[in-house]
Amino acid sequence: MVKRDEIVSFLNEYLSISSYPDKSSNGLQVEGKEEVERIAFAVDTTLRTIERAAKAGADMMVVHHGMIWGGLGYVTGIHYKRLKALLSSGINLYAAHLPLDAHPEVGNNVELLRLLGLEPKGPFGEYRGLAVGFWGEFEEPQPIEKIAQIVAEKLDTTVKTYEFGEREIKTVGAVSGAGAFALEEAWRKGIDLLITGEFTHADYLTAVDLPQSVLVAGHYKTETLGVKALMPLLREKFGVETFFIDEPTGL
Repeated sequence: MVKRDEIVSFLNEYLSISSYPDKSSNGLQVEGKEEVERIAFAVDTTLRTIERAAKAGADMMVVHHGMIWGGLGYVTGIHYKRLKALLSSGINLYAAHLPLDAHPEVGNNVELLRLLGLEPKGPFGEYRGLAVGFWGEFEEPQPIEKIAQIVAEKLDTTVKTYEFGEREIKTVGAVSGAGAFALEEAWRKGIDLLITGEFTHADYLTAVDLPQSVLVAGHYKTETLGVKALMPLLREKFGVETFFIDEPTGL
């Protein structure tokens, strides 16, 4: 076993959680057992993921989407149910939202590029003054259909492409989840393809008018990569058991 506070201190520093202006209250959101032997990793903090973590004997959960977004307010309804489930099982809840999107080694966006065999050339996707994504470049242009097939197969997801700009892709920008805010930045910087998780009606109209090609692979699926990449790191550093709880939404 290892002390919870050792893991928390390491994650706080490694993920630079204090560096990001985030809606999420990043870090240790709910305190549980002082000693940790098993850590569950998940994208979302839901009653279902908490119950599955407790059933599997987890002492800690590390998630991308926590349950506190700037403050709980009233502890009623679903907030009460989730908090009660955590406290009754003694599970520590650690959340890393933007810090896990943006991390240069284990982040969602660098991992998205690696699905395509790309390493980041530089930061991309500015959000509140800080980049949370990355961009990369193929040695030779690739058909957008080929890129879509690779992403669909490696993420086990349904992919949709909006081929409003380039169809032969040299440069790729990755911003997981709700990353369509980077559409105009991609167009300004000459990024041939933006890969993100979700796409709204308004996003469609922006992309077609720019024009900018986009690949949408699902909010959930594009954000499984960071927590999965953290698993071996904590397992090897602290000698804890780790496992991933998959609760896909199809969105």
